[in-house]
Parts: sequence; C-alpha cells; structure tokens
Amino acid sequence: MARVFAAQGRDLALCARRTDRLDELKAELTKKFPGINIAVATLDVNDHDEIPKVFNHFVAELGGIDRVIVNAGIGKGAPLGSGKLWANKATVETNLVAALVQIETALEIFKSAGSGHLVLISSVLGNKGVPGVKAAYAASKAGVSSLGESLRAEYSRGPIKVTVLEPGYIESEMTAKSASTMLMVDNESGVKAMVRAIERETGRAVVPSWPWAPLVWLLRRLPPRYAKRFA
Repeated sequence: MARVFAAQGRDLALCARRTDRLDELKAELTKKFPGINIAVATLDVNDHDEIPKVFNHFVAELGGIDRVIVNAGIGKGAPLGSGKLWANKATVETNLVAALVQIETALEIFKSAGSGHLVLISSVLGNKGVPGVKAAYAASKAGVSSLGESLRAEYSRGPIKVTVLEPGYIESEMTAKSASTMLMVDNESGVKAMVRAIERETGRAVVPSWPWAPLVWLLRRLPPRYAKRFA
C-alpha cells in the first residue's frame, strides 16, 4: 500500500515494531518519488501509551495527518479450550484492543483538525465465527467491523470519514501458511483493490470483490458446521 500511495504523490507516516524494512522502504520511495515526505517511527501497538506519542510525532513532522489506516494485526490462535489461552489472548489484544487505542487517538487528531479519514482493516472472517485456530481471530475482526459500523453511524454526515475493509486471503507473510491457497489473491491485485476502496472513501467493502464478495454472502448464510471450510 505504501508504494501505491507514494506513486500517487501521498506523504506517508509509516510505523511498525521493526523499522529496518521501513527505513529501506523510505530510501526506495524517496529516491523514486523525491517530491513526497516520509516519516518513519518504531511502534508496537500493544504499548498503548506509545500510540498517541507516535501519532502526534507524525502530526508534528508532517504538518498533520489526514488519514489513519489501522492495519496492525496477527494471526496467532488455537482451538478454544485447548490450553493455549496466551495465543488467543494475544490475537484479541493486538487485533481489537490495540485497534481501539489507535481509533481513539486518530479521532482526537481528526477532531482537532476538523476532518480526517479513518480506515479499519478487518477481515472477511469478521462476518462469521469459524472453529479451530481462527476462532479468536474471527472474533477480533468482528469487533473491528462493529467498531467501524458504530463510527460510520456516528459520523454519517462527517466531518470524519470512516471506511471498513474486509480483505479476503491476500498473499503476504501472514497468509503464507494458510491452508486456503485456492482462495488466495496475489499481493498486487489485493493491494490495488484495497487502495481503490480507500481512495473512494467507501463505507464498507469486501476486497477484492472477486471472489470474496459472493463468498462472504455465502459465508454469512452457511450453517455453523460448514464454516470450517473457510478457516
């Protein structure tokens, strides 16, 4: 996404736990697109006190932030009741609790600025509880989608725009070990679909729409015992 937005002339604020790759990306994009500004910072979203510090550092460095994409997430998990509470707890804390802190921080910044665009990256699995190792993951993403829908209702007339994206399986390090390779969308196609939806400020979208929009329609209607096929 950073590369696509940079090609559109967007300034970027990039943060992650490991900044070595972000520093390399900054060097790559600065060389290719010298007209944009790129700020990089270290951030573990589970360190809640650091989120407002990093976000406001970006505001000061770039002169403001007009869009925040809440994208950090992990895919750890174990069947509920299997004795691996730590894995499920980590998933919910990173995907949902940390997302809430980022949302709160972004909204404060947007309210102060008078406008802004909040983008929440949920998942197609947020539409249906799934058994096994992805139970906590699906629940965490359902929570993200619910928060987004609440905010869409709250800011239905602006000045803050809210987008909830529900990606299917898109090729990445996180999905590399997924068993659902038949449904995997290549990284370039998946990213382009996400960026298009973000740029349009779409309220809620399944991305890419093919094959995932019809699959989500089906997933919502499947009896619980069949949901495992999407896990």
